[in-house]
Amino acid sequence: MKEQTPSGEEHAPFEVATLFELLWTALADLLGSAATATLLRRSVKRAASRVPELADLTIKREGLEYCYVLPPAWKERTNDTALSELREIARELGPLLVELTGPVVIQRLRGIPELERCRLFHPENER
Repeated sequence: MKEQTPSGEEHAPFEVATLFELLWTALADLLGSAATATLLRRSVKRAASRVPELADLTIKREGLEYCYVLPPAWKERTNDTALSELREIARELGPLLVELTGPVVIQRLRGIPELERCRLFHPENER
C-alpha cells in the first residue's frame, strides 16, 4: 500500500522500527552513542507517562555498546499507533536537543527524508 504526501507524491510507508533506527543512527553520528542513548532514554521515560506502551521500549548498555529493544508493534508497516508513539518521543526529544545544541541537530534531523516525511520534528508536533 502506498501513501500520498500532501503534494500528491506517492511513497511506500516505513516501519516505525526503521524510522527509530534512522533517528538513532543520525543522533549517534552527531552526538555519539552514549549521548544518544541518554537523550532517547530520557525522552522515552517522559513520553511513557502519557503513553504507557512505551514502557516496552528499552535502551541499555551491553559492554561498550548501547542497544535498544523496540515494542513488537513497531515492526508492522502503516501502524499509526506506533508512529504516534514515536512522535511522542520526538516531542520530548526536540526541546532537549534544542537546549543542548540550539537548532543545529533538529535541522539535521529534518534533512533526513524519511523523518521529514513523518514530520517528527516540526512545530505542530512540539509542546
